[in-house]
Amino acid sequence: MSINTVTVIGSGTMGAQIAMVSALSGARTFVVDIKDEPLKAAEEMLHKRMNRDIEKSRRTQDDVDAAFGRLTFSTDRDAAAAESDLIIEAATENIDIKRQIFEGVDAVAPEHAIIATNSSNIVSSALADSTKRPDRVCNMHFFNPVLIMTCVEVVGGEHTSTETLDAVAEFGEKMGKDVVRLNKEVPGFIANRLLNALRAEALELYEDGVADFKDIDVAAKTALRHPMGPFELMDMTGLDVVYMIRKAEYEQTGDPASLPSKSVTELYERGDYGRKTGKGWYTYDK
Repeated sequence: MSINTVTVIGSGTMGAQIAMVSALSGARTFVVDIKDEPLKAAEEMLHKRMNRDIEKSRRTQDDVDAAFGRLTFSTDRDAAAAESDLIIEAATENIDIKRQIFEGVDAVAPEHAIIATNSSNIVSSALADSTKRPDRVCNMHFFNPVLIMTCVEVVGGEHTSTETLDAVAEFGEKMGKDVVRLNKEVPGFIANRLLNALRAEALELYEDGVADFKDIDVAAKTALRHPMGPFELMDMTGLDVVYMIRKAEYEQTGDPASLPSKSVTELYERGDYGRKTGKGWYTYDK
């Protein structure tokens, strides 16, 4: 099937950038949120990002203008979904919220429409039965920042049709992404499972008093040539997101090892989420 119209639900950092990449690829795109304020913030952020790309000759003014002409910011989720070939949910990592969204858009979306979640930890088999189209439900997982990172993981369960996965993968390639397809569902998929292993070891080294988190970051950058250390990356991702992902994995696995670490839990409970709040592992100037 051909994907020409896309709705992205959630205008946060991930959702807004997914919508922008979709519009840049030529698709008519809606980005939806429940209030006008986050939509205005998302639009302002995207204009700043695009203006910076134009100044650095990464994109042309004509291409950016055309993309914004295809991009609509809306609080009317059902109206947008009713016109879409692909709906990408990019809401908070809460399975109950995601199921409510899937059930709601399933009731109004065209019969052929695919409903995907951007989650890397909540697999689509946990959401598919909230719709009447389980064969057209899958994960389409992007990486932050979406405007720069080229990897997209496409994952289906036993309920997902090959046609759905082919269509989503083809659209991912149209967006200029390097599409990675998994043969079966596993929480965290590929990249984040590799990352989680590194993060878990880094947290254990820190909590056991082996080294300060700053020195662990330095080792990751200077010895392993990572662009940023695991603690810097947690701050960029958001400690709230890191915490909720671990909680969501625990709900699926029941394994205590899946729970957030003590230090991440303490930061989360203090509201120190990283760059977005000005303080996480590190302190940031506003």
